Amino acid sequence: MTQRPFQRAKQTKISDLIMQELESMILDGTFKAGQKLPPERELAERFEVSRPSLREAIQKLAARGVVATKHGGGTYVSDQIGSSFTDPLQALLSSHDEFLYDQLEFRDALEGLSAYYAALRATDADKAMLTQRYEALLEANRQQDAQQESKLDAEFHMAIAECAHNVVLLHTLRSLFAILENSISANLSNLFEKKAARGQVMTQHKALYEAIMAGKPEEARAAVHSHLVFVEDHLLKMRREESRIQRSLRRSENANR
Repeated sequence: MTQRPFQRAKQTKISDLIMQELESMILDGTFKAGQKLPPERELAERFEVSRPSLREAIQKLAARGVVATKHGGGTYVSDQIGSSFTDPLQALLSSHDEFLYDQLEFRDALEGLSAYYAALRATDADKAMLTQRYEALLEANRQQDAQQESKLDAEFHMAIAECAHNVVLLHTLRSLFAILENSISANLSNLFEKKAARGQVMTQHKALYEAIMAGKPEEARAAVHSHLVFVEDHLLKMRREESRIQRSLRRSENANR
């Protein structure tokens, strides 16, 4: 029986390996949607490859719509990455208050999972980044700057998603970032009408931050749940108060007539 000649496995092209590495960096959030990639020379040095191989990898990514090269302006990650929730849907969800509770339930599920894995997996670099976001939020809270606070609140929660090291979870939350930011802004504006609420919300964020830093996943998940239950309870109470005020006004108008 004659033996078949040995056939060498087809070697992977260098440009394909570079492309895969860049894709991984986009997926794990190293390069975010709309962000400009480092210069060609810097990337070639980082990957220890030739510039022609790097250029070929970027061309392949551009052909797939993952990046876009602007003439004389560098290469950018597509701003469509993670935009699975379109603007019309965002507008619809944001303009109907009855869906606010659906958003809170969704956040409870996803962010609870995110906090759980962040407590398990956060690296020293992740913890340094999370500390930076937390301290910025703390400062905005001290200054009682509601607009800045809502922005930094959303960024704090997104930082936790990055610490979880689950790209599906990260991009699901990132695709909802605009809705999340609007939701947080609306929630804080309503909550902070009650003077005590601002301090209570920050105490909840502190508990969440400390649980992740201490590597306590169940405590981190419970902290997310407690925070969102607090928000939901207060919003429901405020709605009931609004409803009572509206009924009183209607009765008063009828009596005047």
